[in-house]
Amino acid sequence: MTTASVLPPPPSTPPVAPAPPSAADVRPVRIGSPARVAGAAAQLAALGIVGPGVFAGLIGLLSSGFGLLAALLIGVVVLVAFVYALFALAWFERARLEGLYAFGLAPLRPRRSPKPGFGGVLHTIWLQAIDPLQWRAVASFAISTVLGLATITMLGGLAWGLALSVSPLFGWPNRRFLGIVPLEGAAAPVVGILAVIVGAAAVIGLALLQGVIARAIFVPSREAQLVEQARTSDSRRAGAVRAAEVERTRIERDLHDGVQPRLVSIGMTLGLAQTKIDDDPEAAKALVAEAHASTKSAITELRQLARGIHASVLEDRGLDAALSALASRSHIPVTLDVRLPRRCGRAAEAAVYFAIAETLTNAAKHSRATACRVHVRVRDDGSLWARVEDDGLGGARIVPGGGLDGIVNRVTAAGGTARIDSPQGGPTTVEVNVPCAS
Repeated sequence: MTTASVLPPPPSTPPVAPAPPSAADVRPVRIGSPARVAGAAAQLAALGIVGPGVFAGLIGLLSSGFGLLAALLIGVVVLVAFVYALFALAWFERARLEGLYAFGLAPLRPRRSPKPGFGGVLHTIWLQAIDPLQWRAVASFAISTVLGLATITMLGGLAWGLALSVSPLFGWPNRRFLGIVPLEGAAAPVVGILAVIVGAAAVIGLALLQGVIARAIFVPSREAQLVEQARTSDSRRAGAVRAAEVERTRIERDLHDGVQPRLVSIGMTLGLAQTKIDDDPEAAKALVAEAHASTKSAITELRQLARGIHASVLEDRGLDAALSALASRSHIPVTLDVRLPRRCGRAAEAAVYFAIAETLTNAAKHSRATACRVHVRVRDDGSLWARVEDDGLGGARIVPGGGLDGIVNRVTAAGGTARIDSPQGGPTTVEVNVPCAS
């Protein structure tokens, strides 16, 4: 582990909402198993008691927010609290259903805008307010609350039927059906047993219905999974093709502008030495020595070019050592904070390494930066995350065929995401997130 600075660990939450699970990730879930039915019935009963109070509080918060808008904008604070109260409710609902059914749902994360400043704060609140995952979970909680009220009613009927079925044993008088029709003799236990059966069946049916509705809301259909998988595959393939084109163009440019002229110069120098070797041996020796020095420089350039294509230290010693070597060659000071408890996949490490390398190169060439900070982590969800931040002038833009375009395409080809934030005046921040198993 390389830790060149004492910095707080970055948040483990990604800045974007979790992607829908692929067809291979979604596992069939038995919502009708006895344990899950019992758990669902218990949770529905609890929601039937708590849910109405929760929604009453939310409605009160919303109405208070609008009512207080004219009072020194206090209503704005209340409305923001309402938005994040909805988020808390949605987080709870997803966690509740994931704990009950193990659908494979990722925890709900708060939305975050890439825009800086106060405008970014407002955009963040807006993104959170319209988050479709949040509203799906709120709708699920509302449906579960209604089912919970029905479950409490059915449990009350079941308890009444149980009491009625054993009433002859205790000699209870005034046994009536629905408080109206008197029940005499064997009629009371028969009606009681029927009420128990109907109540139990209704409770089980409501528990099963919650599982069906939850699966319909949160788990995409097979067709949607396949469409998403095809879209992701197309995006990764396009990114790989584009990354290969950008890399080929870079190699051609480096060969044409650097190594090729030097090799031509070496050939001309050796040709001059050949013509002078008989008449002026000393001049020929000087020309050969010059060609020898140029050859060494050409070999160094070829090694640097090969390192840009394939970093051998990355395979031999891992991403930590490769980034240390990269930082030591950087033209500007680099602070590394790399915390990797294990090795990730080859494609993931290569994508993150070359993204960091290209970002440092751009910072040295264009941003007039005096320092860079690099943070690398393995997140809880098993993805490899990196952030590079410089103190330069900012204003970086993705140009087709440019370095940032190559970063995005390489990361996309590895199945990851890249976010570039570079306002005028700086700083420039590049974040990449790649699945370790890519």
